[in-house]
Amino acid sequence: MFCTKAGKAIVSRQFVEMTRTRIEGLLAAFPKLMNTGKQHTFVETESVRYVYQPMEKLYMVLITTKNSNILEDLETLRLFSRVIPEYCRALEENEISEHCFDLIFAFDEIVALGYRENVNLAQIRTFTEMDSHEEKVFRAVRETQEREAKAEMRRKAKELQQARRDAERQGKKAPGFGGFGMYHHALYYYYYFFF
Repeated sequence: MFCTKAGKAIVSRQFVEMTRTRIEGLLAAFPKLMNTGKQHTFVETESVRYVYQPMEKLYMVLITTKNSNILEDLETLRLFSRVIPEYCRALEENEISEHCFDLIFAFDEIVALGYRENVNLAQIRTFTEMDSHEEKVFRAVRETQEREAKAEMRRKAKELQQARRDAERQGKKAPGFGGFGMYHHALYYYYYFFF
């Protein structure tokens, strides 16, 4: 997750079930733990481990269980931090907020169901940019349906124009959009007949 030095979450992604209140509580505790003056990139409490990396005015923070592999956690954190420049031009709160969904999709490629995937930066880029075959087929079908609907509308419009011209030549009322016509009377008689 990305947070400010005050502990305000900018982007947060949970890979295990956790309530919002719990996350906010963990984030609120993080800045207080940072004031210990240690030079490490992790801090432990009774229940969790914060693995973090300062990034200008922000922190990239992974919150893990205390029994997780610290070396794997640090490697995961490095990969998370390498993903950020792929989507954000600057490490600023508004830039990260603007690209939050791209970042979350990339994070999902790194960790699945709480476990780190064996991927590198190039694979993450490929996976997030990749269009699925089903999506391409869906788009093609939708575009074909739209083209067919437009062609049908043009054909119907031409038929109506031709019918109007023919009616004008014969001196009759043009068919189409005028009033209720016979339909109104048929409904009236239907209503009257059964009630």
